[in-house]
Amino acid sequence: MLCVRGKNNDDGSFNWKDALLDAVIMAGLTFFTSLGGTSAVAIPTTQGIVAAAIAAGTEFFLVLAIKRGLREKEGAR
Repeated sequence: MLCVRGKNNDDGSFNWKDALLDAVIMAGLTFFTSLGGTSAVAIPTTQGIVAAAIAAGTEFFLVLAIKRGLREKEGAR
């Protein structure tokens, strides 16, 4: 887990389980670091939570997009 590129299963299909797990881990890390950063510069709590949630959502889908890429099924040739 936590690899840069996504993996395929033995049958050649994309391994969504690992990709989703990695994306959740990275999004959680982004949420809490963003929240800590907004707290450090005295941004009000509600605005900080909203900003951290937006950053985490963006990170979640960015990690999935990077992992999914344009991977062809193994053995498709």
